[in-house]
Amino acid sequence: MAHISGIGRTQMLLLPERVEDYVGADNTVRFIDAFIDELDLQ
Repeated sequence: MAHISGIGRTQMLLLPERVEDYVGADNTVRFIDAFIDELDLQ
């Protein structure tokens, strides 16, 4: 069985720094977020 190389165990960050990195540019949640930002909740 061959050795599988990958990210080192000594890395400081396991997950992306921002939640934005998890969501694709064409994900529906981007539309929902933009829509909610435009609502006048005052």
